[in-house]
Formats: sequence, structure tokens, C-alpha cells
Amino acid sequence: MTAAAAPVRRTSVARVILTSLGASSIEWYDFFIYGTAAALVFPKLFFAADLPDSVKQLASFSTFAVGFIARPIGGIVFGHFGDRFGRKNALVTALMIMGLATTLIGCLPSYATIGVAAPLLLILLRFAQGLAVGGQWGGAALLAIENAPEGRRGLFGSFPQLGVPTGVVLANLIFLIMTKAVAPDVFQDWGWRVPFVLSLLLVALGLYVQLKLEDTPEFRALVDVADKDVKAGEAARARSPILQVLAKHPKEVLLAGGSFIASNGCFYVVITFIVSYAVTHLHVERPQVLWAVLLGSLISAPSLPFTGWLSDRFGRRGIFMLGCLLSGVWAFALWRLTDTGGFLPMVLGIGVALSVQNFMYGPQAALFAELFPVETRYSGASLGYQVGAICGGGFAPIIATALLDKYQSSTAIAGYMAVMCAVSFVSVFLLAETNKRT
Repeated sequence: MTAAAAPVRRTSVARVILTSLGASSIEWYDFFIYGTAAALVFPKLFFAADLPDSVKQLASFSTFAVGFIARPIGGIVFGHFGDRFGRKNALVTALMIMGLATTLIGCLPSYATIGVAAPLLLILLRFAQGLAVGGQWGGAALLAIENAPEGRRGLFGSFPQLGVPTGVVLANLIFLIMTKAVAPDVFQDWGWRVPFVLSLLLVALGLYVQLKLEDTPEFRALVDVADKDVKAGEAARARSPILQVLAKHPKEVLLAGGSFIASNGCFYVVITFIVSYAVTHLHVERPQVLWAVLLGSLISAPSLPFTGWLSDRFGRRGIFMLGCLLSGVWAFALWRLTDTGGFLPMVLGIGVALSVQNFMYGPQAALFAELFPVETRYSGASLGYQVGAICGGGFAPIIATALLDKYQSSTAIAGYMAVMCAVSFVSVFLLAETNKRT
């Protein structure tokens, strides 16, 4: 059952775009502060003191990966909820879960206080974060795309994607402020907790979305059709959206997941592993590395709406595959620049790496949404996104750490990034072009 979209009320479009950007920004801020803390704080705080440093770092990054394991589950649960009961309701629920889980991480006692319960509770709350972000992306993306005028879905879909660099900037900025504001021992004791407790703002945003926004025109049109055709509506509700997607669109789900491996995997190597690498391996000061990631993210941000607009003009696949090629090549330059230990070379390496990755990430929301019909779109787009996330970003810092430990060279990590780019290039090549679909 496919519904014709209701007319978009233009007066609400700006509010919708800003809300989807805000929701995405704060949600990703919550997800990313965990990555920064996993690189800098959690190894000493939540694991036994007598373990070797390398083991504690791997254990910390393993808890980081738990969030990615939970993301496909979140995509399935919230996809079902979003296709049945609306994009807005699913998004609000995801925002609430993320805000509460992140705040509770900021309240956790350390290993020295409660022993092995500390890492176990950390894993549980990280799992809740993963569930939430697994559902949030689909809601924020579809809120923008299903309100977009014809021919501008790529541009509109890039705005929730813009929440990623915004979240990185906010996460690193708050850690820099706390590092500067308190002494190192105070930061290790309680200063790191402040960024997590601030995520209560996400709960407030969830309430705003619930009270102030309507659902998307396409979903409202779908509900109208079901109300008018009672039998068709009952038949549609009897079928699980996720089972429909897996039965009718398995190729699209798998290829969407494959296409996201490079964008997600390379991204987390750049913003998470590189922090640990520069501080522990190159002995660069922590604030310098955080500033490099922050400035690199700022440099890359304008390329997201630009690449979304390009995909409206020239097609999603070509822009996406160009991003795969550029990212695979630049990976080697990135690590040459990082290994200098210089601040400006690191900013250049990270800024360009994130910018060329955005040739993949900018068109992605529109591409994934256009692969699936409206009645199963939340489920299909979310599942494809989260499958790619777990295969790409979830294990990227762990794999990069293991490669460095084995080969003692960053070139091996660059090769790993290039392989991920090759997988995504082939996946996108095998997909059909979607930007002309109505």
C-alpha cells in the first residue's frame, strides 16, 4: 500500500529542518562524548588498575562497540514503531532514552567504588545509547526528507546528517572546557561527568518535538488511506514492517549496509581512535588533539549540504562513489600528516578526511529513504544504516588498535580504511539510482 503525499505546509518547513538538525546534533553529541571518554577517561576509571594499559584501552573501546551492536536492534524496534505509529513518536522516544541513559553514565561509580559492577552498568547504559541512536537517525532523517520539496530531498536530508559534525564539535568543546576549567585529577574524578549530565537537554527537546511538531505529510497521507480503506489498513497493520522489508527488499538492505561501512568506519577511526593514538603513541597533548578534531569537523561541515545538493543535481550514486575513492586515497595522507605530531598537519588531515567522507554521508539519507516505500521506509532505511554501522564503526577503533599493536605502523590502519572504502564503492555501484524517484 503506497500513499500519495499530502501537500507540504511551507510555513512549517524551517521549523522541521531546525528541529531535525537539533535533535540529531544533541543525540550525536551524547553518542560521541562516550567515544571521547572511552579514549581518555574510562580505561583508568572503570577497569581494574592492575591490568596492562593496552588491555584497559581495548576493553574501553569494546564497551564503545556495544553501542553499535545495539544499533540494529534499535533500528528494528524503532523502525517498526515509526512505520506503525509515526516518525515523530518514534523520534521522541529515542530522544528520551538517549538523554536518560547518557545522564546516568555521568552518575556511575567507578571500579574502585563498586568493582566489576561498574563496567557492567557502563555496558548496559551504552547498550541503551545504541538502541536510541539506532532509532533516532531514521526519525530525524525522515522528518526532513518527507517534508522536502520534490527535487530537494538530498539537500534537506543533509541537515540531520549535519548533526554529526555539530555533535563532534560540541562533544570535544565541552571536554576542552572542562579540561581547562579544572585540574587533571579533578577532571578524572568528576569533571568528565559534566558533559554526560548536560544531556538532560535532550529530554527537553523530546518534549518540544512531541508538543510542537506534526508528523510528516507522507505518513499522514498513509494514515488517511488506511482510515478510508479499513480492510487495507487492517491488512497492512497485520504485517510487520521489518518482515516486509526483509522479504521484499533484502538486496537493498544489504547493499545499503555495505555502502555505509566506509563512511561510518573511517569516521570513527578519525574522531575516536586518532585521539587515543595521538595521545598515547605520539605523546601529543590531549587538548591539542581535541582541538584538531574539533576544527577538522568545523572545516568539513559545509560539505554536507553541498554534497546533498550535488546529489539532487547529478544523482546519489556518482557522488557517493566519488567519496569512496577520495576517502580511500586520502587515508594514507591522513596518517602521514598525523604522524608528524604537528597541530596544523593534524587539522589538515582530519579536515580533509571528514570532508571527503561527506561525499558519502551527505547524499546517504536521501538515498536510503528512496530505496524503500513509505509504509516500510523507517524500518528499511534504519536497518540498512545500522547494519553498516555495526560492520563499520562499531569495531573500527578495536581493529585499528589491534593493527597498530601488531604492525606498529599507521600504514596498516590506512590500508584498513581503504579496504572499507572499496567495499562501499562496490555496494553503491550495485544499487540503482534513486534521485528521480517520486
